[in-house]
Amino acid sequence: MYFPLLFMFLFTPLFAGNSMTPTHPFPTHIHYKNAISPSIYSQKELDQYTLNFYRLWKATYLVNEGDFYRISTDKKEKSRTVSEGQGYGMLITAFFAGADLQAQKIFDGLFRFTKAHPSAICHTLMTWQVPEKKGESDSAFDGDADIAYALLLADKQWGSNGKINYKKEAFKILDAILNYTVGKKSYLPLLGDWVDQNGKKYNQYTTRTSDFMISHFRTFARIHKDKRWSKVIAATQTALQQIQDLPDNKSSLVSDFIFYDTKTKHFKPTTRHFLEEEDDSYYYNACRVPWRVGTDALLNNDPVSRRITQKMFYWVWLSSGKKPEYIKSGYHLDGKPIGNYPSTAFIAPFGVAAKNNSHMQLFLDVLYDYIKARHDNYYEDSINLLCQLVITNNYWDPAQN
Repeated sequence: MYFPLLFMFLFTPLFAGNSMTPTHPFPTHIHYKNAISPSIYSQKELDQYTLNFYRLWKATYLVNEGDFYRISTDKKEKSRTVSEGQGYGMLITAFFAGADLQAQKIFDGLFRFTKAHPSAICHTLMTWQVPEKKGESDSAFDGDADIAYALLLADKQWGSNGKINYKKEAFKILDAILNYTVGKKSYLPLLGDWVDQNGKKYNQYTTRTSDFMISHFRTFARIHKDKRWSKVIAATQTALQQIQDLPDNKSSLVSDFIFYDTKTKHFKPTTRHFLEEEDDSYYYNACRVPWRVGTDALLNNDPVSRRITQKMFYWVWLSSGKKPEYIKSGYHLDGKPIGNYPSTAFIAPFGVAAKNNSHMQLFLDVLYDYIKARHDNYYEDSINLLCQLVITNNYWDPAQN
């Protein structure tokens, strides 16, 4: 069935500027391994919907402060920024180069802002929030990993011979991530550079599943060429599978935070209020796992990542009555829902998961139609847009393209 595009804009650049010509301008149309795409729209329409979403996302959350750009976490009160948002912003801007002639200028401004707000512990990494709070000016793993990946994208887009040597800056961050925020023995992502590797409560064996950015790690292994990245991939995949295989896990989902039980030699969910709130459940952190791990399956045709993704997907597909709009905003691992309302932070990542399954064409079509123009808040909209880039074949790997 074909649905006409009601508001079709011409594919013209958003702004004029002095940026270098990108080598991978949007749209890119990447051919993923064993993947499907939404069938109710043409590729041109998919590209346009994604560009439209970007335009509104940018107008809503991008803040210009002279030579700096930052991503605000609030539509109205725009004073707060987090490293996670800077990472999202740098990724998104690099992907939309070509459609937005200001992309490189914005990207550079976003990076300058991250450099201007370092962690108080490892100055190469970014503090997790701005304005900084006394005693809380430390790093968060995911923001730094996205920033590093975005710099590798920028190196492919514009080269590293300009004002910013993107590749050199990426390598500095990758070295710091490995030395300050990866377990020396566990090879798991630490919660941040503030964690004592051998601490009693927070240590190298207590970790956040949404930091298991496996497609990033594979790219880092290929470009950065540090052998530890392969160990990080193996460790994170093992941990996810062990959580899925727990006897009392009826959902095959994974909890926001997990730890390694030295007695049983098995990973388990943490207690509920380990760091935030529903930490023992699939909630506002782990909701990103189908996107992060599913992207690895698509880009690298990795059977382990595909198996992890599909186990999560099948349970949600059935529990939602095969209707994306009925995916709940959080689940306990026994399958009981937490939030009885729809959120694209939970729905969009399962579009990436569905893309991995040729039998889920109808589900993917309905899901994409639901998320393509649904706008909410910074977190939901940023995840939604990044997932749409994957779903519409416009998310690429700087190590492969």
